[in-house]
Amino acid sequence: MVEFAGYYMPVQYEGIMAEHLWTRENAGLFDVSHMGQVFISSEEGITPAVEAAVEAALPIDLATLKTGAPRYSLLLDEEGGILDDLMVTRWATGFYLVVNGATKWDDIGTLRELLPDDVTLNHLDESALLALQGPKAFAALERHVEGDTPLADLKFMKGAAFKLGGVDAWISRSGYTGEDGFEIAIPGESAAHVADLLCGEPEVRPIGLGARDSLRLEAGLPLYGHDLSPETSVVDADLKFAVNKRRRSEGGFPGSDRVLKDFAEGTPRKRIGLVLEGRMAAREGAKVFNNDQEVGVVTSGGFSPSLQQPIAMAYVDAALVSEGADFVIEMRGKKLPAKVAAMPFVPHRYYR
Repeated sequence: MVEFAGYYMPVQYEGIMAEHLWTRENAGLFDVSHMGQVFISSEEGITPAVEAAVEAALPIDLATLKTGAPRYSLLLDEEGGILDDLMVTRWATGFYLVVNGATKWDDIGTLRELLPDDVTLNHLDESALLALQGPKAFAALERHVEGDTPLADLKFMKGAAFKLGGVDAWISRSGYTGEDGFEIAIPGESAAHVADLLCGEPEVRPIGLGARDSLRLEAGLPLYGHDLSPETSVVDADLKFAVNKRRRSEGGFPGSDRVLKDFAEGTPRKRIGLVLEGRMAAREGAKVFNNDQEVGVVTSGGFSPSLQQPIAMAYVDAALVSEGADFVIEMRGKKLPAKVAAMPFVPHRYYR
């Protein structure tokens, strides 16, 4: 167990390798209740003023966001640096946001500063969040849900309200592993009941933080505080899709001048995937070289259980990036040959 974002959380149960492979082949249950859940609305529910306020805070186009559909977005500072990445869902009466656990208090403070007084932000701190991930997640979950929407009707990045083991739940078909799966918001008092119910299914085992990290790395998904930071720009991070099309021309969000300039002119560095030779993994902070010249730094790295080789994310000189290009990573005094590889390292298996 480790302390993280005010919670004690398991790094592993059976072991990171076993939990990782189980999730890829079956279904893993993650307790991610440390994530921040907030609800933005007004006394009148969703109004044009509420939508305008959210769009002034985030580079999102709410006109194209359908009810029940989560969408990836970014919280940016006035210089266009990334303060956090987050999910935004349109509910009937407001907008439901899920932010990172390590940054949730800062995010809440930033959002409250950005939103006008007649727009309310409620921290849903009594709500738990579980993630059921893997190719057998649907089969395990379907046995326990009831609702107006058949679970099978949920495609990737769609959500709806259900009863799960008699508990009110908001379930979206989404996750952080690259697998098909679901994220489940429930009252905190019911979290143990729902977790026990799901872990009682033969396809499901509990999974710790270690495998969550190796799964998201294989999926090519950045982690805030490592691959993303205020020193990282949208274009650096290869997250241009998170600035919705209309906002790329209109701007009007924090840091938009810098972001739109980067869209037009590019940036000197880029987030890339690297596959290493040998068995030694590169770790965060390791320097990246090209022809004996330092050209970048590793931000996430580890041994891929699925590929049985080390993989990493790094920021390097954008002019040197092409698929298959050679680099060297310096780790503990050793020079590790590496090649640029397309991300995700392991293909996504989302249910579309």
